[in-house]
Amino acid sequence: MKIAEVPNLVPALPELFLAAMAMALLMFGVFQKAAQADQDVKTCRFVSYLSVLALVLAGVLVSTLAGKKLATFSGMFISDPFAVFCKILVLTGSALAIVISRGYVERHNMARFEYPILIVFATLGMMLMISANDLIALYLGLELQSLALYVLAALRRDDIRSSEAGLKYFVLGAVASGMLLYGASLIYGFTGTTNFVKLAELFHAGGGHATSVGIVFGIVFILAGLAFKVSAVPFHMWTPDVYEGAPTPVTAFFAAAPKIAAMALFTRVMISPFAAVVHDWQQILVFVSIASMVLGAFAAIGQNNIKRLLAYSSIGHMGFALVGLASGSQEGAQGVIVYMMIYLISTLGVFACVLAMRRKGQHLEQVSDLAGLAHNNKGLAFVFAMLMFSLAGIPPLAGFFGKYFVFLAAVKSGLYALAIIGVVASVVGAYYYLRIVKIIYFDEPAEKFDALDGEVKWVAYASGAFALLFVGFANYLVNLAEAAAKSLY
Repeated sequence: MKIAEVPNLVPALPELFLAAMAMALLMFGVFQKAAQADQDVKTCRFVSYLSVLALVLAGVLVSTLAGKKLATFSGMFISDPFAVFCKILVLTGSALAIVISRGYVERHNMARFEYPILIVFATLGMMLMISANDLIALYLGLELQSLALYVLAALRRDDIRSSEAGLKYFVLGAVASGMLLYGASLIYGFTGTTNFVKLAELFHAGGGHATSVGIVFGIVFILAGLAFKVSAVPFHMWTPDVYEGAPTPVTAFFAAAPKIAAMALFTRVMISPFAAVVHDWQQILVFVSIASMVLGAFAAIGQNNIKRLLAYSSIGHMGFALVGLASGSQEGAQGVIVYMMIYLISTLGVFACVLAMRRKGQHLEQVSDLAGLAHNNKGLAFVFAMLMFSLAGIPPLAGFFGKYFVFLAAVKSGLYALAIIGVVASVVGAYYYLRIVKIIYFDEPAEKFDALDGEVKWVAYASGAFALLFVGFANYLVNLAEAAAKSLY
């Protein structure tokens, strides 16, 4: 599909709209707070509703660009079927993260209007990342997202764990950003351009650039920066601590939308400018993928805190998604898209269930607190169990299809060892998912949880229905993912 360079701002209209709404909501919150100092909860709730509405309207604007391949800002910003698909996933994840957090933020003195606005700004950065067609645009989007996420992690200023999580994320994130920027500067220094299209043309033409040591080092540094953003091994060390320390709804957001955006950026960067030098980066991705899958499978086994367990689970899932990307093929890109779509919905459902773990107004985080849940709340127990089975990749649930497509792409590309190791890691990882199901259904019943927040309940149930019924509409979504992947080539 040929890129049409347009002189107007139509391709970036959803981002411009979201930026304008975020600024308007920020001003509204500031003036409202000055006028009514004791109305924090009401102001936060109203701003949250408007933020969700803004994200939904941005999604509508994004959908109007479906099927087109447009570029603007001198080719630095691109809108294509891949970008449209991934942006809708990101907007969905961000909106649902705000929705399920209402009860938590009001109970934990976090009801400040800045909370939903920070999520909107982070989402704006993610959308810019997804549409980046230049190393400079990539970095701008990445930093806009990251700065908002640093603040969100430390939002509970009176909680030492939250402050520690924000500080760790900031320090390590700054290091990763520096590595990525250094890699981009090496690429520019050895090629004279930062534009993805021009880089692709240069590498396809050859001329010695494809085998230049400087180019390889630049790609390695860029890979390191992007691996940090998706919490892939060996740049995963921040994930368990930040997931545990950050407020639970913030952790849910971290585990969902930013991972989609980072993986979409990872896919575009590797396939658009560097497709011709796939053999220079494929082995690195194979190593990162294997290390992430293995660590995620084994390190989660001994975890008793459910947020730390889900952090290692997330590391493992990023490893599985990278199996598709390591193949370097269109089928691999399609597999990554399908996998991340299923991961997004399943993860939000799991965190909705975690937010439901509340007794006498206190949120609980230990896996043992789920003991005998099936005796007290059969609906929530069933949904939680189905989501665990889905994440484990057990057919015919949604998670099975995600793993099937990435492993199939690896086999078609001749990466048999990678696919075999992935299957083994998936089997090992199934242990800690099944352990949760065993605790829910067979352990001695603990005290009943408090009544579920309405938003949390419906997100959890909808996610469980998606995991159960995915096989019924899989063909439609897989076709959409195929069209999105095709637009990258």
